[in-house]
Amino acid sequence: MGFWQHQLAGPTDPSHDAAWEDPEPRKGFFTDTSICIGCKACEVACKEWNAIPEDGLTLTGNSYDNTGGLGASTWRHVAFIEQTTDRVQQARESGRKLVDLGMPALRPPDAPHHAPSGAAGTAPAALEGVVPAAAGADGSLDAMAAAARTAEATGTLPDFRWLMASDVCKHCTHAGCLDVCPTGALFRTEHGTVVVQSDVCNGCGYCVAACPFGVIERREDKRADTRDGGVVSNIGVAQKCTLCYDRIGHDQTPACAQACPTTSIKFGTLAEMLDTARDRVQVLHENGFTEARLYGANSHDGVGGTGSVFLLLDEPEVYGLPPDPRVPTADLPEMFRKAGFAAVAMFGMAVAAFAGRRR
Repeated sequence: MGFWQHQLAGPTDPSHDAAWEDPEPRKGFFTDTSICIGCKACEVACKEWNAIPEDGLTLTGNSYDNTGGLGASTWRHVAFIEQTTDRVQQARESGRKLVDLGMPALRPPDAPHHAPSGAAGTAPAALEGVVPAAAGADGSLDAMAAAARTAEATGTLPDFRWLMASDVCKHCTHAGCLDVCPTGALFRTEHGTVVVQSDVCNGCGYCVAACPFGVIERREDKRADTRDGGVVSNIGVAQKCTLCYDRIGHDQTPACAQACPTTSIKFGTLAEMLDTARDRVQVLHENGFTEARLYGANSHDGVGGTGSVFLLLDEPEVYGLPPDPRVPTADLPEMFRKAGFAAVAMFGMAVAAFAGRRR
């Protein structure tokens, strides 16, 4: 049952399962939110390259973030989250508990150790508020890291901090959107990513309900003024990030990662991204930032792991991410088991009814 269970929700090779004869190494993102500065260059680059219609130009009044969330016309979304000292303390405590439980592991027990991808003194930009004026006056990363360690030891925390995170499609190992698509509009590429074929999609919307992350949507014309003569393409058609399939097929970096000025968004083979992510968490933990944790790096979660791995500085819910994502196919064995019991029970009752009538 283990093999078949993995085909529904557990770890597996999605490109091989999709019958690619010569698949490429699985590609993916690692988004390090600790060094995201919220510039939204990734959003702009994504729209420019993929010719995505404009949105987010109307002020919401809730935040500096006006795109609000991922959608058919927002394939990269940078969230702005304000936090006070109390929330920072809660985040650090929850991070300590995760480490005590062995979750998330910095690296699998059988994985070789790699040298950290950054200097041991690399402190996250989002946490620079913990640096006392004297300690960080020179602005060096070593000074910031030292101040962070002092803050951890003394309990000194910032009065306020921003958490900024660039969200994107997860390109799940088991993609609910792909599993339920009745037309074959969604397909698994040789790189292990999931792409929508706009000319095949019939706009049924099954994929929208099946995505545990709320990523994919059908496109609407949301422009406030349509008198400019412009045309919004693919209205009524499901749309989401393709991980720049047209670029990576020619050994190019996706537009968002190419444009990121702080290298918060990294791109490469998924194995490389996982190693980089685990090393980065280790560096942050060693420097006192116990709230750092990985999201999407567990291949035994409800979607078999994701092709987009995130380093978070608080619980997933804070970023609008589900803490326990689960693809619909994960429940198929239990559904069939219950349906089988119900069928047997109904058959038994029918036999009993006929036997009673004969008497």
